[in-house]
Amino acid sequence: MSTFATAGFAVFILILFAGIYLTLFGLPGTIIIFFDVLLYALFTGFARIGWKALLFLLVFSIFAETIDILIGMKGPPRTPVLKKSFWAAAIGAIAGTMILTPFLWGLGTWTGFFLGGLAGIMTIEFFRQSALRTPFQDSNYTIIAMFGRKMIKGVFALIMIAVSLSNIYS
Repeated sequence: MSTFATAGFAVFILILFAGIYLTLFGLPGTIIIFFDVLLYALFTGFARIGWKALLFLLVFSIFAETIDILIGMKGPPRTPVLKKSFWAAAIGAIAGTMILTPFLWGLGTWTGFFLGGLAGIMTIEFFRQSALRTPFQDSNYTIIAMFGRKMIKGVFALIMIAVSLSNIYS
């Protein structure tokens, strides 16, 4: 593998991590993951990732974003994203990666990154809620809905990454 190809693959992996990280904040991370895999397939001449895998990823991305929008329309309003949330998610993602990678290898890296980031965001949200007076605190339903929304979208992102990397490495 040439130096250019190695650098390109490193950028590809970093964008996959960015896609998972963006899903934690309700941003379209699954779309980023799809376009990242599409660009990788274009640059490699569709040698590792074929049109079936890309179609699967496109459908999964659309499905994940549609579910997120529908839950957002029916569910509680979005919680504010604080500067602390970004740092807590980053620290949690790194910690989760370091904890799960020795046990689950590659799957642990990706899962730990997502779960650690989610734990970081939820920790900050619980601290934020506890600082508010009781009438201004969100209900338990709102907290659970926020957690579920992030979890659903993150699981879709993890499946998309697993499919794309399994096509690349197989």
